Amino acid sequence: GSCSSCSLHDSVTAERNGVPAVSIMTQRFVSAAELMSEVLGAPGFPFVTIGHPISSAATDELGRRARTAADSCASLLLQAGV
Repeated sequence: GSCSSCSLHDSVTAERNGVPAVSIMTQRFVSAAELMSEVLGAPGFPFVTIGHPISSAATDELGRRARTAADSCASLLLQAGV
């Protein structure tokens, strides 16, 4: 969960500094990411969610998740007007 929290922290910090950013969380760490956004004063900060776990997923499944996540990241960035 700490990597998820740090990833969201980095995204919020980047956005505050004018750098578009998106974090990707597995489903298991959504609550940690949501809590981090609250702590940082950015409640509801958007992020992309993918299936959990990663370590035991087959290569083709990881590729599918990565493509889906990339599309979702692009969509979030475009919605933000980037």
